[in-house]
Amino acid sequence: MAVGETRFPEMPQITGLRLGTAMAGIKKPERRDLVVIEIPEGARVAGTFTRNAFCAAPVTVAREHLAACVARGEGARYLVINTGNANAGTGTTGLSDARATCAELARLAGVESQSVLPFSTGVIGEPLPMERLLAGLPGAVETLDDGPGAWREAGEGILTTDTRAKGASITLTLGDETVTINGIAKGSGMIRPDMATMLAFVATDAAIEQSLLDGLLREAVERSFNCITVDSDTSTNDACLLIATGRGAAVVDGEALKRFREGLLEVMTELAQAIIRDGEGATKFVTLRVEGAHSRREALDVAFTVAHSPLVKTALYASDANWGRILAAVGRAPVEDFDVDRVTIDLGEVRLVESGGRAPGYVEEAGSAEMAREEIEIRIALGRGEQEATVWTSDLSHDYVSINADYRS
Repeated sequence: MAVGETRFPEMPQITGLRLGTAMAGIKKPERRDLVVIEIPEGARVAGTFTRNAFCAAPVTVAREHLAACVARGEGARYLVINTGNANAGTGTTGLSDARATCAELARLAGVESQSVLPFSTGVIGEPLPMERLLAGLPGAVETLDDGPGAWREAGEGILTTDTRAKGASITLTLGDETVTINGIAKGSGMIRPDMATMLAFVATDAAIEQSLLDGLLREAVERSFNCITVDSDTSTNDACLLIATGRGAAVVDGEALKRFREGLLEVMTELAQAIIRDGEGATKFVTLRVEGAHSRREALDVAFTVAHSPLVKTALYASDANWGRILAAVGRAPVEDFDVDRVTIDLGEVRLVESGGRAPGYVEEAGSAEMAREEIEIRIALGRGEQEATVWTSDLSHDYVSINADYRS
């Protein structure tokens, strides 16, 4: 089940970047579950990773290898991604397996092992089926391609409980030149990212220096992937990579930087919202806008308190205009010196709350009609300042429980 129609877009070529896939049978037969992305020499790569203390072995190795590449003034040359197994909670064996995966791909490609970054997603606590994974690598390398079909196949090859591949693309005109930004992502459950989403890979042909690329990625992640939640759970495997191949226009400052920053945020927001639309068991796509806060952090705290409330999420699923649940969630958010008389809460075009209680013009029928929509907007004005934030979430359905109860069977 997924909310709203989203089509995988046509992906223009990113010169020098190639993607390949294989069916390695890591968890299920006859499905793409192994992806290799080849990055040209001279490219720059930035990454953000989960802050979960039990970070997966590939996260540890990817961080180490990326740092080594940057220290040498180089970019990573290959990414290897498997689905069906997270290689998390696997101790020293997991680290050895992640490094062995990098070493084998490096041997096949003729590069240094530290030039390969590994990523995994799937069940936590199970060892990687290394014999199948390593046997699948030559096939993934043999299929490396730079055509639009390769992006779609890679998008399919990183899925777990997702129902569809997620992609976004934009081409920008910067002066007399153009640059393209392509991205794919996966995620459906265990979604409350912390510096990244479950897995996202974004690439551009722009030429961008390392320090600027790092900053652009952090900014875009903070306002896209870090503003979504399905179930408030931060994965052990979250990672988001931004690759700049340097084959296109230079992005340095001024109007070109402004346009690129806006385009990158557009691509990453589209991918982030696609994750919510495909949230496990989701039947509603919910936008939570909080304004009038002292700080952006305060606005986010209020938005996430509402978004994480099981009572609010189940009311959304039932199309039940039980607005008291929203009011109660706002009231327990970590906000000091809260003046409830200044707060207003709107559900779509319907005012629910003002002056500390139910809005005088509110009628149940209007609230119920708004709650019955597939796409719902909740606006909360705190009346405390000028800062705001937007968070995207989903409802909580019977299917969410069933999907996660049966996940390993």
